[in-house]
Amino acid sequence: MRPSIAVCAYSQVGTRCLEALLECGAHVAALFTHQDNPSENLWFRTPDRVAQGAGIPIIRHSLRSREGIEEFRRLSPDMLLSFYYRDMIPGELIKDLPWGAFNLHGSLLPRYRGRVSVHWAIIMGESRTGATLHVMTPRPDDGPIVDQEEIPIHFHDTSKDVMERLAEGAYRLVKRALPSLENRSFQAKEQDHSKATYFSGRSPKDGIIRWQEEDSLGAYHMVRALTDPYPGAFSLTPGGEKLMIWRAYPVPEKASPKCPPGTVTEDPEGYLLIRCAFGALRVIEAELSGHRGHPLDTPMRTLVGLRLRDTANSD
Repeated sequence: MRPSIAVCAYSQVGTRCLEALLECGAHVAALFTHQDNPSENLWFRTPDRVAQGAGIPIIRHSLRSREGIEEFRRLSPDMLLSFYYRDMIPGELIKDLPWGAFNLHGSLLPRYRGRVSVHWAIIMGESRTGATLHVMTPRPDDGPIVDQEEIPIHFHDTSKDVMERLAEGAYRLVKRALPSLENRSFQAKEQDHSKATYFSGRSPKDGIIRWQEEDSLGAYHMVRALTDPYPGAFSLTPGGEKLMIWRAYPVPEKASPKCPPGTVTEDPEGYLLIRCAFGALRVIEAELSGHRGHPLDTPMRTLVGLRLRDTANSD
């Protein structure tokens, strides 16, 4: 007899993982998911429509709420699988499940524990990431590893590109791992906690570029990590207005203007250049005063010759 599974899921990753379970014939007893946030740019598919199509009960109470905990206990599942569920699941709900509780995390653990791991991996200039299925413990992302699926991060990738690739990697991982979870034959391996790195969540205000600290590669990685459909990387004009930078490219030191970090110039190809601590950032697409497009279109042309504000005086 196959175990009954409570699935906690959201986002494109959660959707693909739920689809993997259903394609394998798993007994999904219910989907715990989130109410969509109307202020969020929902570029991804959400798992509730998949669950609805399959006749699976959908529970939107948070598992940190009294109502959610009561629903979970009433369900009495054999196993819990969490795929990009946004709330920490209380330890009291996972400790006594007959088949156990497992979480899929969007990195190659033990590196990049915590929030928005794909964004952080791109910001840090990584060339690979992946999905890790691990045993859940009361501490986030530190349980023994059941299986991993590595995916590449290409130099021109945005976070959306990598998230889409990660969703497909997670789909393959779930299909591969499910039989061993259901018959309890998996061999989980303890993480090397000495190699763990932890990163916190990010908010739109964290997208400001530190021209005096970042080299051109660092600024480029931030732009591609935060560009559409995410809030974007930005700088501040001398008057404090946001200059959003949606597309850019790093310029090496030997091809960069000799001026203080944050200084805006025009390069021979007709793009804005912003001086970094080392090298410069060629801005391909930007937005200022409600105008988005080529960075030398009005009003962005007025920035040439000015010095953008750094975080040290951006408040």
